[in-house]
Amino acid sequence: MRGERFRSVARGCGREETVKLCSGCHEIERSVSLRQDRDGWKTTINKMMGQGALGTVEEFAATLEYLAAHYPANGLPPLNVNTARAIDFESRLSLKRSESALVIKYRAEHGSFKSIEDLKKVPGVDVAKFEAKRASLIY
Repeated sequence: MRGERFRSVARGCGREETVKLCSGCHEIERSVSLRQDRDGWKTTINKMMGQGALGTVEEFAATLEYLAAHYPANGLPPLNVNTARAIDFESRLSLKRSESALVIKYRAEHGSFKSIEDLKKVPGVDVAKFEAKRASLIY
């Protein structure tokens, strides 16, 4: 039964490691649907490790290579910061969960963002992450 669930996951070097490391806590299809750039996947893997995911350095490295190669952010539509969910900020901008929550809270209290300058006003968020993805943001 468990193997049936992973049929839709792309084949390739690192697939087994990815399935092993990710499926212990959640459905892998949900995770790979996020589509992230290499830095985004690295942030996600570091978060998994911080939450207790067990594996070898080699398994985590293989998982990063697999995800970056088979589930890249290329071709993703721009991120609308006025409708994005917290998970979108985490996966697309590599924000921490707490930073994403701050963006959502600020948006709810102050209204829609009109520019990157508005995003930079959110206290407690690393503005360099907004700058790094500036071209993929819409308002």
